[in-house]
Amino acid sequence: MRLVLAMTAAFLLVGAVPAAASPPPSPETLCRITDKRIDELSGLVSDGEHWYAINDGGSKVQVFVLDRKCQVQKVLTDPTDPYDVEDLARSSDGTLWLADTGDNRAKRDTVALLALKPGGGVTTHRLTYPDGAHDTEALLLDQSGTPFLVTKDILGNAKVYKPATTLASPGPTALQQVGSLRIHGTDTPGGPVGSFGSVLVTGGATSADGKVIALRTYTDAYVYAAPDGDIAAALQREPVRIPLPNENQGEAIAFEPDGTLLSAGEGSGQPMRAVKNATSLVTPTETAAQPPSSASPAPGGDSSGVPVLPAAGIAVAAVLGGWFLLSRKRRR
Repeated sequence: MRLVLAMTAAFLLVGAVPAAASPPPSPETLCRITDKRIDELSGLVSDGEHWYAINDGGSKVQVFVLDRKCQVQKVLTDPTDPYDVEDLARSSDGTLWLADTGDNRAKRDTVALLALKPGGGVTTHRLTYPDGAHDTEALLLDQSGTPFLVTKDILGNAKVYKPATTLASPGPTALQQVGSLRIHGTDTPGGPVGSFGSVLVTGGATSADGKVIALRTYTDAYVYAAPDGDIAAALQREPVRIPLPNENQGEAIAFEPDGTLLSAGEGSGQPMRAVKNATSLVTPTETAAQPPSSASPAPGGDSSGVPVLPAAGIAVAAVLGGWFLLSRKRRR
């Protein structure tokens, strides 16, 4: 298996495209999450005073409220039993949105968004894809509170969806595809399967003003300008890549209100890390002037051609990806 991993990493790196010429700041460790209840950190948001964190999966709704030293202050709970929670977002009214969208085996008829109100109580909004099941780990909310889901694809060909109509409860509400993007392999170390993990979208975040968004893989973050708050349009712009090296299965990402980008991975004792002033790294002018980075847009689907990976690399990546996704210990 180590040989296969090494081969896959090599194939992916052949297709990697250099990032922007000026390297972004390196992440700094703020504190370590030592509470053993948070051992599969998957989603993260910040209100400027507290951090809100969720585990991957789970048999009930649990949101851990942390202080700035990574200590749990309280736990927000609800008996609603999710299938596989993967990401977390927070709307302007304080509602916490849990993305119950994980589907490693691509067998779910519906996925769900769980809205946890500030005063307690969960509202379930079920969703259906127009083209079959997807495994999704990234949730983005725009300025109006409209949710966008970005899929996790083993070849880095992520699709972007939003509800076709107003969310119903319990639904289901149909989703519509509003875009796609390609993530290419990088040489950033970390993740559970080496460079293969650098093409898998594992989390998303929106800045407090809705004008900057971020997606992450196991190894890197991609920051996009959204000056008009349009997430679908933002994901077609050139992003700035921020390496997040050596995170242990990194899935959590969030913006502080001041524009700092937070990231963290699964496992006990893992660091909460920060890239200060991350939102200032992108503006419409700067974004247009940058050379291609490791995440390339593909408006509407496959119009930009196949990912920049050799054919043999694609085959190996697909086999390894299937093994990895099916072997992860998740609730089925």
